Amino acid sequence: MRRSNEFAVGLAVLAALALVIGGALWLSETDVNQKQASYKARFRTVGGLGVGAPVTLRGVKVGRVEAIRLVENEWVVTDFTIDRSIELPRKPAAISASASLFGEWSANIIPLEPLPEDPIIRNALIESDRAGGEAWPGATLPDIGQLTAQASRIAGDVGDITQRIGQAFDSTALKNMQQSVKDLAAISGRLVTFANAQTDRIDRVSENVATTSDAFAGVAKTFEGAVARLDTATSDNQLRDIVDNSRSSSADLRHAAADLRSVIAAARANETSLVRVLQAADSLMTRIEAGNGTLGMLASDSTLYRETTRTVIQFRELLTDIQANPKKYLKISVF
Repeated sequence: MRRSNEFAVGLAVLAALALVIGGALWLSETDVNQKQASYKARFRTVGGLGVGAPVTLRGVKVGRVEAIRLVENEWVVTDFTIDRSIELPRKPAAISASASLFGEWSANIIPLEPLPEDPIIRNALIESDRAGGEAWPGATLPDIGQLTAQASRIAGDVGDITQRIGQAFDSTALKNMQQSVKDLAAISGRLVTFANAQTDRIDRVSENVATTSDAFAGVAKTFEGAVARLDTATSDNQLRDIVDNSRSSSADLRHAAADLRSVIAAARANETSLVRVLQAADSLMTRIEAGNGTLGMLASDSTLYRETTRTVIQFRELLTDIQANPKKYLKISVF
């Protein structure tokens, strides 16, 4: 009976020890069967990330943070254990971020390419990646407290700006602004009127320009026709003939001008004689007009004209009669 009690007590102690060991292993998440792989990530700061924090991939927990330590060049290296069955990105990176409003943090696995659009995260990942080594590039998002403090500062700045705007825009400033708006409306109306007037003028100018363009087009066509005619005239050497004829005419004109100059020179040399001849002719014409002399009497008396006319008539009648009766006037004898 005593041996049965000792056996039961020993069995209970072993069971309790096994339960304690199993509970300790479960609580510490010890990898007994080596189902997890170890990785590292490099951060400038990890924020509120601590040992035992979850490691997530697309929001699903795939591992835990095993250790966090400081290294040279002001870097922080974090050791992860991740389930070996998880398929990681080709080039992974880690983002330390707040997981809830209660201060819990997690390490989120993301692909390094393409880089995030957030410039802070992008620059942090690029800087960590340039450090090289086996550690993943890492970056840290601001926690809720930092965001809240920043939002509070922004709200305070907005409040200050709002207060200053309220102080600046009192009743007088509002009236001045209303008057400025009215003046601007009046100026706009004047500008519209001026623009309409200028539009009418521009339309008239456009019409004049169009008319002028048509006129220039007509002149261009006329000039084109003249050029075509000139080209046609020059194709058969007609223009050259005209130029040669013009040259010949110019030479003839020069010769005629020379002859005329010679005649004028001779007339100047005989000017006295010409004057005497003209005076004599004038005297003769005066005497004829006055009826002096034979020519004057013939010119002033019509009797000689009538006698001459009758003589010519009689002479014509005589010639007619001779043609009609030649034997009457001519007698021809051979022997």
